[in-house]
Amino acid sequence: MKFADFLQLALRSLVAHRLRSFLTLLGIGVGIAAVILLTSIGEGLHQFVLKEFTQFGTNIIQVTPGRQGSRGGPPGLPSTTRELTLDDAAALARLPRVTGMTPIVFGNSEVHAAGRVRRTSIYGVGADMARIFSMRVAIGRFLPPDDPVGARAFVVLGAKLKRELFGNANALGERVRIGDERFRVIGVMEEKGQFLGIDLDDTAYVPTTRAMALYNRDGLMEIDVIYPETMPAVAVAADLRALLTARHGQDDVTLTTQEDMLARLSNILGILTAAVGALGGISLAVGGVGIVTIMTIAVSERTNEIGLLVALGARRSTVLGLFLGEAVALAAIGGALGLLVGMGLAQLVGLLVPALPVHTPWHFVVVAEVLAVVIGLLAGVLPARRAARLDPVEALRAE
Repeated sequence: MKFADFLQLALRSLVAHRLRSFLTLLGIGVGIAAVILLTSIGEGLHQFVLKEFTQFGTNIIQVTPGRQGSRGGPPGLPSTTRELTLDDAAALARLPRVTGMTPIVFGNSEVHAAGRVRRTSIYGVGADMARIFSMRVAIGRFLPPDDPVGARAFVVLGAKLKRELFGNANALGERVRIGDERFRVIGVMEEKGQFLGIDLDDTAYVPTTRAMALYNRDGLMEIDVIYPETMPAVAVAADLRALLTARHGQDDVTLTTQEDMLARLSNILGILTAAVGALGGISLAVGGVGIVTIMTIAVSERTNEIGLLVALGARRSTVLGLFLGEAVALAAIGGALGLLVGMGLAQLVGLLVPALPVHTPWHFVVVAEVLAVVIGLLAGVLPARRAARLDPVEALRAE
C-alpha cells in the first residue's frame, strides 16, 4: 500500500467518527495541557529562586561555626560550639585569594527615632558588606572601615525603615536608638526588595562589634568572604579551611559556597518540577486508556474492512501499521492541541498573578509532544495486534 493511500485511509477513519475522535483527542489534550501548565509553574519557581540567590553574586563563601556531619551527632547538625571570632575574620581577610570579608551578627530589636518606633532586623556587618552582596547606598555612605574594637556608633537604614521612621524628611545625621544605644544615621540603602519572603529594605546595618554588644554575643554567627570570579571556589574554600584549622587546632567550621547552594537548590527544585509534572501525567495515563478503549471498539466495528483488506492482499504488518498510525495520529493531534491550551493557560496565569513566575522552556514542549506520541503508540499496540491477527475468512463473515 502506498504511503499516501495508507495516510488517507487512516485519516478517513478518524474523520468518519468525529465525536469519538474528538473525545479521544480531548483526553490526551487535557493531559498534555495539565503537564505543560504545572511544569511551567514549577520551572518558573525554579528560575525565580535561583535568580533570588544569584542577585548577590556567585563568588561568595559562607563560613559558619560548627562542623556539620561530624561523628557524635545527627548528620547536618553542628557537633561543636566553638565560635568564630573577629580575629578569625581578620585573618581570613588577609588571605591572598580573598577580596572582601564581612563578619555578621544579626537579631531583632526596636528602633526609636523622631518619636516613632519600629521593630525590625538589625545586622552587625563589616565595611565590605554592601560590596559583597551587590547592594548600593542611595544617600550618604555605608559603614566606614573602623577598628573593630572601637567602631563608631553609626547606622545605615534600609529604604523602607527610613520611610517608616522619618517619612520624606532627610535622615542623614539624625539619631536613632536601638536597644540602649544611640546611633547616628550616615546612609540610606537603595531599595532591594524581598529575598525569599524577607524584606531586605526593612533592616538596619550597624558595626559588628556594636551588634555583638547589643545582643550580648561573644562570637560571630557567620563570616562571608568573596573571591575573584575566575578563581575556583574549591581552591578558595581549601585555603579558608586550612587557615581556620590551624587557628582552632581542628576542623570545626562549615563552608558553604554559592555553587554548592545553587546546585542543591537546583536539584531540589528540579525534583519538585518533575513531581508536579508527574501529577499532570496522571491525566495523560487516563488519555492513554481512552485510546486503548476507542481503538478496541474501532477494531470490533471494522472487522469486515480488515477482512477485505487482507483478502485483497494487504499484509498483516500493513493492518498493524494502519491501526497504530490512527492511534499515533490521535495522540499527536491531541498533544498539539494540549500544548496550545497549556501554554495559553500558563501565560494567562502569569498575567493574572504577576507574583507567580511562569516559564515554559521549549524542550518541555518537545518532550510533551513526544510523550503524547509514545503514549499513543503504546496504547494502540494491543488493538492493532488484535486487528492484524484476525482471520480474513471469519472477518468477512462478521456483521
